[in-house]
Amino acid sequence: CDHYMAPLTSHTPALDCMKEIQHECFKVGIPLKTRHREVAPGQFEFAPLYGINTVQIDQNLVVMQIIEEVASRHGLAALLQEKPFAGVNGSGKHNNWSLSTMSDVPLFLAGPINKATGNDMAFPIIMAAVVAALDDHGDLMRMSIATPGNDFRLGAMEAPPAIISTYLGEDLTSYLEQFMEGEVEGYCPKKIDLDLGVKNICPIKAPAEDRNRTSPFPYGGARFEFRAVGSAQNVSMVNTVLNTACAEKFQEFADRIDAGENAEDVAREALKKHFKIVFNGNSYDEDNQAMLTEKGLSNIPSGVEANHVLSDAKNINLFQKMGVMSVEETESRESVLHDHYTGTVEVEAGTFIDMINQHIIPSVKAAGNGPLAELEETIETLKSALSEIHGTEDLYEKAKLARVLRLETMVDIRTICDLAEETVPADLWTLATYKELLFLDSH
Repeated sequence: CDHYMAPLTSHTPALDCMKEIQHECFKVGIPLKTRHREVAPGQFEFAPLYGINTVQIDQNLVVMQIIEEVASRHGLAALLQEKPFAGVNGSGKHNNWSLSTMSDVPLFLAGPINKATGNDMAFPIIMAAVVAALDDHGDLMRMSIATPGNDFRLGAMEAPPAIISTYLGEDLTSYLEQFMEGEVEGYCPKKIDLDLGVKNICPIKAPAEDRNRTSPFPYGGARFEFRAVGSAQNVSMVNTVLNTACAEKFQEFADRIDAGENAEDVAREALKKHFKIVFNGNSYDEDNQAMLTEKGLSNIPSGVEANHVLSDAKNINLFQKMGVMSVEETESRESVLHDHYTGTVEVEAGTFIDMINQHIIPSVKAAGNGPLAELEETIETLKSALSEIHGTEDLYEKAKLARVLRLETMVDIRTICDLAEETVPADLWTLATYKELLFLDSH
């Protein structure tokens, strides 16, 4: 597939670069099935074939490294950051996640799992457990996607919001609602007619469960797609959270059923308690976001605060009782996340100081106009903020200061720099412009 968002063309190095990336990946056993453009100028996407969870996580890291190495051979720079350009679509990963039995029967497809178990109610019981797991651990799902770059993306009309909900589609939602209220037959997903509006092409039969692109965690038939993951992430924690949360809920269901409770009753009780996390509407809409927050869905806008939930008693207990991480390992992981967040901001702030000192102020002086006094003040503001971070001992408190520096102070200073760029003549401006960085066909 080369034609999403328009075909790749040969008048820039991008197509040759992507071909070589695919070739290098294939040589180490990683098939990248699609390559195509994305929304932003100079933005492209690959999609690998699905595979075993742990293998795919490792291969994803290898693909990221190959992308960076091959891009440099074509005179390009591969930016894996979530939001390298303000006002332009950022980048993410779609973590397609599913479960199957040891004999490869998919748990999230009604037909195969119902047939394998000889029970038409197997599928709704499984889905009830997943819905309950998502509602119980929405805070951990948010934590798993909390990175410095993702703070700029989530909810910005290009990525789902920080409010964790799941889209099941009207067909499956209606079926589970009927299941909650009483007896139903086995779930049989419907097909819809997709009319292309071309007289000579017949309508195409498409699945009714087509994913909602505004949802952080839509069901797409056979799998769920965690759409809010950041592009620079190692997705180990993302999948650890999903697997552990669902394993806990499966265990809870199994224990109650083994103790004599009816499986369908257990599932109905779970759905009635947790169905609020199912939302099929537009998650970008602010009114809907307010409504979901009022219903009690997890809503943690700050990546730093999201990382901090890792040490909540509920979450420590989850990982400990499921044999995934000890108390010490969980607390250590949170410390590492806070330190990573702070370290990333420190590097960016230091780079920002250099750019202002070595490029923007000299350009303004050379032009003889522009916000010179304000720019000189920004240096002290940035240095003072960094000094405060360095003087703070607690990692969580350091990360909170770093978030304010990055998402408030540096954003405000950026507007002064943009004003300078607007007033300085192009021949005196020594930094690359968006036009030069993004449009490969003209620069």
